[in-house]
Amino acid sequence: MRIAPDVGQLSLDEMLDDLRTLVEIESPSNDLEALEESAVALATMIERHLGGSARLVASPAGPHVHWQGGGTPRVLLLGHHDTVFPRGTLAARPFRVADGRATGPGVFDMLGGIVQALHGLASLADRSGVELLFSADEEVGSAASRRLIEERALACGAVLVLEPSGDGGALKTGRKGCGTFEVVVGGRAAHAGLEPEKGVNALVEAAHQVIEIDAIGDPGRGTTVTPTVSSSGTADNVVPAAARIRVDVRVTSLAEKERVESRMRSLRPRHPEATIEVLGEIGRPAMPESASASLFPLARAVDPNVTGTAVGGGSDGNFTAAVGVPTLDGLGAVGGGAHADHEYVEVATMPARAALVAGIVAQLTG
Repeated sequence: MRIAPDVGQLSLDEMLDDLRTLVEIESPSNDLEALEESAVALATMIERHLGGSARLVASPAGPHVHWQGGGTPRVLLLGHHDTVFPRGTLAARPFRVADGRATGPGVFDMLGGIVQALHGLASLADRSGVELLFSADEEVGSAASRRLIEERALACGAVLVLEPSGDGGALKTGRKGCGTFEVVVGGRAAHAGLEPEKGVNALVEAAHQVIEIDAIGDPGRGTTVTPTVSSSGTADNVVPAAARIRVDVRVTSLAEKERVESRMRSLRPRHPEATIEVLGEIGRPAMPESASASLFPLARAVDPNVTGTAVGGGSDGNFTAAVGVPTLDGLGAVGGGAHADHEYVEVATMPARAALVAGIVAQLTG
């Protein structure tokens, strides 16, 4: 039984045309007008390739795009159409194909994966049991789409995430849980030259807290707790009355999530008159490698050479794995430079990746 279309059946030129269409509609997160245009274009593209009707699901973060192939739901293909680049990036870095690479804002994360999936599915004679869901807010935390994602994942029973691949095209079989905290330090202003002793220096207090925060990480358990951004002060001659520290956290287990959140909440000021408020949480739970255990062999049945890897970054696959749904991630484009100016897709790999997605879907729905 054939479980994947012949790669030769898939047109790379047509894929690149569709990729150009999506890239040239800029869709930065939180830009509701841009996301509306992107969602309409994506829905139209889905209907052209797969038939049926793609519906736009309104949300405060912009419209999500949802399509169903009919029949009993069996697999959800999950992605997002928002990107991290501000409007106007396209003018400075237009879509281009040269030297075997497609470049442009959002081409790797994750518009290439969307295009590959649509072409792969279009090669299947029967698409019943398949659902597509492309959210509008993955890049900013998925607050407006998480409930819908979890609902459709539970209804389908299996999830294929179209996020970019790992190094060398590896599928992502596990992901760390991740979140961001903000530590708000309060002090008291005073003249830095005339009477600094009357102030409470929030910057000094923040420096103590950075050391405490850094010590929460545990590399042996795969836990990273990294102070990343800080701000403080208003003028050179004023004792800072306030400071803020942003902290990136990555964990591999629920136990570590609870430990880190507890340690962050227990931070206390060194100075008796300083104050500390801790905001944030680990919003994306870890996706253990066990979540992909039943799906990765299906990918190997299509392509015995495909590899898997666990990564530190999070995706909406973290949510679907956390509600107990088998989830395989990294089925999108092969390339590199996610969120960077040199972002690219290796165009020669696109037909094979489309065939890989189609082959896994065929097994799940057949």
